[in-house]
Amino acid sequence: MLRRSVSTVVTFTAILAACGGQTAALQTRASAPPPDADALAQLWMDPGKTPRDLFWGVGGEGHAPSAAAPFEVEDRDDSGFSVSYDLRGPDDRRWSAKIGPEAQTEVVVSRLLWGLGYHQPPVYYLPSFSIAGDQSGRRVSEARFRPKLESLEAGDAWPWADNPFLAATEFRGLLVVLLMVNGTDLKDDNNTVYDVKDGWDDTPRRWFVVRDLGAALGETGKLYPRRNWLEGYERSGFITGVSGDHVEFDYRGRHREVLRIIRPADVRWAAARMHRLTDAQLQDAFRAANYDPAIAARYITAIKARIKDGLAIGAGLDGRGAAL
Repeated sequence: MLRRSVSTVVTFTAILAACGGQTAALQTRASAPPPDADALAQLWMDPGKTPRDLFWGVGGEGHAPSAAAPFEVEDRDDSGFSVSYDLRGPDDRRWSAKIGPEAQTEVVVSRLLWGLGYHQPPVYYLPSFSIAGDQSGRRVSEARFRPKLESLEAGDAWPWADNPFLAATEFRGLLVVLLMVNGTDLKDDNNTVYDVKDGWDDTPRRWFVVRDLGAALGETGKLYPRRNWLEGYERSGFITGVSGDHVEFDYRGRHREVLRIIRPADVRWAAARMHRLTDAQLQDAFRAANYDPAIAARYITAIKARIKDGLAIGAGLDGRGAAL
């Protein structure tokens, strides 16, 4: 019995030491010189002063799927939280379609990130779609549609804790924005490197993309947290404390260790960028995902409260004037 207890303590101590070593290595990499402008452009590019169209998004109306077209099923994947399909349309365009509660949230969060300057592939929302050859006329439930474009070739995943951008404010700001919307599924395999070919002007040939964004706008957690849940989002927090150059967040999802590189200045940068999004852009992001206007208005109010908290972090206060 004693040997088992000692073994447990030793094992636990070893785990703590390993975690401490990983965190120290992460913070060392985050303290290195930031990437140059060309390297950073693979993750983020300043969107400029003209507000981007967050209704149609990066792909515009031209890449959008037809709600009336029947789609042929090439494959179906039930292994993840959401069921996904590989589809082919009548024009031979191929699509990835994700159904369920993540369909709306993925479109909204993708629109917001692209509006801030982060690379995103085109994504669209359909309230329902039909399967080719289904004589019953049955329509499949709501779905996020992403076209499979030859000009955007999806490659390997890239890790949160070991990438070329750890020392960049823009990377840490990306994490802050995901925390603002309760993006809870920070898994490495949700990130994708794209090889970019013809048809995308004024952009680098590689994009580092956070692609699987559906686990958001609800509660955070590791084991199937409820996503797309307004009341849960409104009840959750954002910043819970600031100690020197360290910020604590009300976050219970994956990869909490990487959040330790976020500084107050990174929070202010992200909040200032989010603050630049116009009311029309925020409304369009939710409209693109077919949210009820009243629900969208409540989400936008909650997001704006978090933006205010982020802008106030330098004063040691939250957005309502209370001490952090």
